[in-house]
Formats: sequence, structure tokens, C-alpha cells
Amino acid sequence: MTRAGKVGVLIIDDSASVRQVLKGILETDPEIQVIGVAQDPYVAVERIKREVPDVMTLDIEMPRMDGLTFLERIMSQYPIPVVICSTLTGNGSDTALAALEKGAVDIITEPKFGEREFLEKARVRICDVVKPAARARLRGQLARGGVIRPKLTADAVIDAPTSRALLQSTETVVAVGASTGGTEALREFLEAMPLDAPGIVIAQHMPEAFAARFAQRLDTSCRITVKEAADDDSVIRGQALIAPGNRHLLLKRRGARCYVEVKDGPLVSRLRPAVDVLFRSAARYGGRNVIGVIMTGMGDDGARGMLELKQAGAFNIAQDEATLVVFGMQAEAIKTGAVDRILPLHDMTGEVVRVCHRN
Repeated sequence: MTRAGKVGVLIIDDSASVRQVLKGILETDPEIQVIGVAQDPYVAVERIKREVPDVMTLDIEMPRMDGLTFLERIMSQYPIPVVICSTLTGNGSDTALAALEKGAVDIITEPKFGEREFLEKARVRICDVVKPAARARLRGQLARGGVIRPKLTADAVIDAPTSRALLQSTETVVAVGASTGGTEALREFLEAMPLDAPGIVIAQHMPEAFAARFAQRLDTSCRITVKEAADDDSVIRGQALIAPGNRHLLLKRRGARCYVEVKDGPLVSRLRPAVDVLFRSAARYGGRNVIGVIMTGMGDDGARGMLELKQAGAFNIAQDEATLVVFGMQAEAIKTGAVDRILPLHDMTGEVVRVCHRN
């Protein structure tokens, strides 16, 4: 194999400038090889005939055939992991959600030109997404080179839990972490929730300007209320709060009231929102009144936080390997011994409800 074990990537984008920038970004990582570029799906098909990539990056708006149509066709005929590359402006969030529903593994923000700082951030994000995507299970690690920011822990955002901070309450809070494949997993998880479900707080890795539209779509399909979290929102029964894109979400308590804090802060595990930040805050301010849930995702974000939840008395659930897209975050959490139950996705909501009624 000419790639010598590297992740082979095919870039599909009608913009020559975007193709050039993406190629340059990906080739900073010695574990990635760009095996070709294509200006539209027709050219991409010819390249795939010569060499099948491990991952494709795909633009949505292209001449001759749009990205969504190509995605639907390639998934039905020759499934290859696809990462959508989109600016996500205007109605783009709706289109991006449709792409995830059609089988795309993840979304990255299309590079913006003339912003060196942005490109550096994009390089880390893009390489971190593309490599795990090659291992994704389809329905139908890090960039080296250049200066890489340190991989911070939740210490950078919130202090570790202390025994004095663990307050008792009659209300249960469900803290959920998810990444690659999480949009569809969350949809199934939340659509099964009853009207009187416990308050839910969610950290889902997603680009900025994506979370609000994602929450709106879920709100129309779920019995419970689903919304993008805003600073000082109360955590109440029958409602799920989703972290805004590129913002950390923390659970807080003021007397008997649980609420959320939305903040910027540094990247944690090179991510914002970070599951570790949410879980640590839930351990600190919720303790034994929390049910921790970790879903499909790449990397190890959430593993430390789930252990802290366990040590604070929480009950933790992980999605099983058979029903997820990428077995990364769950695997790392399971290794810590912090997970009480490992369940298929379709059983997770029922278990949360049972544990909540038991508490």
C-alpha cells in the first residue's frame, strides 16, 4: 500500500483555494496523506475508481452535483467516511444537519483566509476530526509540525470537586457527553425521553453556529423541550440544554436551584465545549444526584470527568461498542472503572428514567 498505513484523504471542493488550504493543513500531520483533490463529485468518482480513500472531505455547495446528493449516493453504493467541510452560514446549519442524517461522520468549518490564528486552530481541529473518521462505523492523534497548543484538562476552567461541594437534592440531573456520531445518538436518546424527564445538560462537540439549529430541530421532534443553553438557564424537568458551539457548559447550584453557566475559557482536550468540563462541574455541584452519560465519540474527552462523577457518587452509563460510530470516549471512560452500566443506545433512555425514579 503506497500510503504506508497513513490515513488517505480525498478533498472534494469546487474552490481551488479551499482545496489548496485544506491540503496544506492535512499534510502537516505525518499520519495523513492527501491522495487527491476533486472539484466536483464526478471527478471524485473517477479518483475513487483509481484509489479508494479512507476519508473524504466534502463541500456542500458545488456545481453539477451538490454535496448532499453525492453523499446520499456514495453511502448507498460505496460507503466511505465523509467529513463535511462547510462555512455553516445562513441556512448552512440546516444543510449540515441533513448531511449528518444522511451518514456524514462529522463537520469541520471551512478554512477562512487571511487569519493565521484561525488557520492554526483549524489545522488542529481538522486533523483531529479526519483521523478518527477513518475508523468510523458507517450506517448502510494529533497534528504534529508547527507549534501545537498543550492539551489542557478541566483544571483550566473549573477546580476539582471537593467533598464540601457535594450537596444533596431531590432533583436528578442528567449530564451527557458526545462527539462524532453524537447528533444522531442524541436524537434517539432525547426522542425517547418522557415529558417528566429529569433536567438534562449536554456537551456535544460541534462547530460554532450549529448548536442552536440542532437544538431547534430536536425540540420539534422530542416530547421534552430542547434548547441551546444560555447563561443562567435553570435546569428543570422536561428540558434539555445543549452547550453552544465553541462555549463551555457548566452545571452550577444556587441553593436548591440548579442552573448552567456558559463561558469561553481555554480549550480543554483541545475542545470547546469539553465534556470533561461539564462532568467536573456536575460532580462538584451535583454529586450523587447526577446521572452521567457518555455516548459515541473520538478521543478521551469525558473520561476524567466521568471518574470524578463516580467518585462524587453519581451513576454512570456508557453507550456500548455495537451501537456507536466511534468507540473512543466510552472506551477511555470504561478503562477508568467509572462506568456502572454499558448499554446499547436504544436502552439508555429507559435506564436513565429507571435510575432517576430509584433515586
